[in-house]
Amino acid sequence: MNELPIILGSGAIVLLASVFAVRFSIRLGLPSLLIYLGIGVLLGEAGLGIEFDNPDLTQSLGLAALVMILAEGGLTTRWEAVRPALGPGIALSTMAIVVTILVAGSALHWLLDLDWQLAFLWGAVLASTDAAAVFSMLRGSGINRRLSGTLELESGLNDAPAYIAVVLLASGADVQWTLPLVVLYQLGAGAGIGLALGWLGAQALRRIALPATGLYPLATVAVCVVAYSAGQLGQASGLLATYLAGLVLGNARLPHRGDTLSFAEGLGWMAQIGLFVLLGLFASPERLVHGIVPGLVAGAVVLVLARPVSVLVSMLPFRLPWREQVFLSWAGLRGAVPIVLATIPLAEGLPGAQGLLDAVFVIVIVFTLLQGALLGPVARLLGLARTGQPEELDVDAAPLDELGAVLLQVAIRPDSRLHGVYLRELRLPTGSGVSLVVRDGASFTPGAGTRLKSGDRLLVVTTSEARSRAERRIRAVDRAGPLAAWKGESGD
Repeated sequence: MNELPIILGSGAIVLLASVFAVRFSIRLGLPSLLIYLGIGVLLGEAGLGIEFDNPDLTQSLGLAALVMILAEGGLTTRWEAVRPALGPGIALSTMAIVVTILVAGSALHWLLDLDWQLAFLWGAVLASTDAAAVFSMLRGSGINRRLSGTLELESGLNDAPAYIAVVLLASGADVQWTLPLVVLYQLGAGAGIGLALGWLGAQALRRIALPATGLYPLATVAVCVVAYSAGQLGQASGLLATYLAGLVLGNARLPHRGDTLSFAEGLGWMAQIGLFVLLGLFASPERLVHGIVPGLVAGAVVLVLARPVSVLVSMLPFRLPWREQVFLSWAGLRGAVPIVLATIPLAEGLPGAQGLLDAVFVIVIVFTLLQGALLGPVARLLGLARTGQPEELDVDAAPLDELGAVLLQVAIRPDSRLHGVYLRELRLPTGSGVSLVVRDGASFTPGAGTRLKSGDRLLVVTTSEARSRAERRIRAVDRAGPLAAWKGESGD
């Protein structure tokens, strides 16, 4: 009992330090996960001396955190944003996983002298991209909606097939003709369970009057967790069920939807912080030294060979321009998911599993730094980065949910064609309008004759139905000026 204040106080200090570290990571252009991992390492055996080496507990806590992260990812994903990228996103989260396992496994079998089972296991662990790592770097990069939607869907959906592949390879199951059918069942049943429970949960939450506003976010997240449990108990993919249940709930007309999304976002941040600190605590700097060479070799294989080949093969039906394929290849960042997946063979006692885990730590640290630091320059070099994209504000007021309204914030950059446009020329669709302009630190209500300037920040109020058309119009004028429609610019 005397240790409880110390444990709670220490946990709160670590959480606060991690929260404040987010701002520094954004300023430095680094994924915050690396800072969280560093905090865990400082708390561990090489720092303050806290010893933690339980792979089973690490795996269980890691999967629990992934469930929360996937639930938050599904709840905060806008269907309108990812719908144009549905085909490429599904292809990258399924076909690309298979190609990555085959290509990376074959290369590592020869380069690192691994037996075939262990080599393909390395490929399966490294096949999944990480949503937290990808979108901490994509935020504010101005990537078009098809690319960002593709990466968002991929990172939300590819955990499930990668997890299935790792479990099968770690268990040493015999490859039989029924194996593809088993995998298809797990993915199909997981998707069905997630969609069904998401729809049922949305119907129930709309019809049941709960006594307190704060109960709606709790109930919504609980539905996502139930979807995971139902999927796992049904011998299906619980991770896929979690994400899809969250996707359905997040795009339904739920009561107090703004409160729910804010709660889910906070829960997702807490899960990420806890997961990365835990993994940093589990890491051993002394062992990581032995993982440097194999980690660098495996990371290079994935970066320059397996990922580009998997993108090329999975994107063949969609005829994406080569620039977009290059960016998709570079943006496949690895984060917590491969580390958690690497604990599965370690918990199974598979020979060589410790070396795999140590190498994965090296890959995540080195290649996240490399790819993350160059993500923006690569996008600009390929001509894919755009400016002036509207961003939804975090609004916690429930009346906006009842009114079906959305607030958008638009920052007019120096190179934006919005500069010099009169407000009447913006011609936003019916149901939307600019309610406030912030210029040089002062705010005012604009009129039809207000002329926009670079550096202005606009507050746009729009109905939910008009939101997509308003965003497309703003993007179109940003790119081509008030005569965007005549120039063929649709804002997509």
